[in-house]
Amino acid sequence: MAVFQWEGKNRNNEIQKGEIVAANEDAVKASLNRLRIIPTKIKKKPKDLLENVAFLQPKVAQKDVILFARQFSTMIDAGLPIIQCLDILYAQQANVTFKKMLKDIKKTVEGGSTLAEALKKYPKQFDDLFVNMIAAGEAGGILDTILRRLAAYMEKAAKLKSQVKGAMTYPVVTMIIAVIVVAVILVFVIPVFEEMFADFGGELPGPTKIVVAMSDFVKDRILYIIGGVILFVIAYKKYSSTSKGKITIDATMLKLPVFGMLLRKVAVAKFTRTMGTMLASGVAILEALDIVAKTAGNKIVEKAIYNVRSGISEGRTMADPLSESGVFPPMVCQMISVGESTGALDAMLEKIADFYDEEVDQSVENMTSLIEPFMLVFLGTVIGGLVIAMYLPIFKMAGAITT
Repeated sequence: MAVFQWEGKNRNNEIQKGEIVAANEDAVKASLNRLRIIPTKIKKKPKDLLENVAFLQPKVAQKDVILFARQFSTMIDAGLPIIQCLDILYAQQANVTFKKMLKDIKKTVEGGSTLAEALKKYPKQFDDLFVNMIAAGEAGGILDTILRRLAAYMEKAAKLKSQVKGAMTYPVVTMIIAVIVVAVILVFVIPVFEEMFADFGGELPGPTKIVVAMSDFVKDRILYIIGGVILFVIAYKKYSSTSKGKITIDATMLKLPVFGMLLRKVAVAKFTRTMGTMLASGVAILEALDIVAKTAGNKIVEKAIYNVRSGISEGRTMADPLSESGVFPPMVCQMISVGESTGALDAMLEKIADFYDEEVDQSVENMTSLIEPFMLVFLGTVIGGLVIAMYLPIFKMAGAITT
């Protein structure tokens, strides 16, 4: 078997390109005829010398998986068999890494495995949630619907993630820039002023003495400071990789003044969106809770969800253990209770998720509007204070000359 590159025209006379794995050119032509494409050019793909070097290959992004689910859903809905869908998706895929995966997935399905079993071989791209929902779709004969739900879920999850990253990036980047600017001033700029003031003689103002002392301290111990920062980062990473460390850090994050509330809203939105999508797709509630807990991203939230799972296995409702956890707001627990009593839990969870998506939008906007003036005042005070402290002796000398 070899890889052939082809170019041809479809029924609408549109030019299309792609790749097909086949034994020879005749097999390629036969495959294209089944897809109702008239080939105009077929050639064997030249070998890539770097194709076996893993770290040089492109990664499969979430947008690739979302597009895969969308296109797969459309083709299943049109009545095409799974093998033919995978063949078309393989031919149209531009990402080399994803292309290899699709080739292997198709081969596994052709060997008699289910689509869910084939996707399970790639947990980084297709997590437990994706695989279990595909399995439910295959069992219920609603694979096209499941794929549409998965694509919609992943799009909303990606948007939520980007919002949180955006909210975190601005203050972190600003603080890093501020630290670098202050370090440059203390190590390189202030020593120049210090030499100049020493030549002039006289008593320096108090603020200037403090800044000069800070400069001497940083300049003399710069290597120790850098080493301390590196050791702190290593120690933090090591501590955060332990079970106790994760719990402590995650609990602290949820208690932060402004950012903690945002994380709680994100956790609620993620939990309700994932749970609602899985229940609507026919995944059993205990299995769904197990998957949601594993993908929670916060040990405190994960523990709360596992408590809910234990409660349900003992015959309790979902709302009571959620309320006892203290992580989820009372309004969410009440709405879930209403959903359970009316038999429309999946629909109620989707409504809660939509509401909290909007809450996250508003929280990110509010947080950004609060952070911007705070950071400007902080930078102005720190950097402006350093500059003013260094110019005070010059103003003092100027005043002495005029008098």
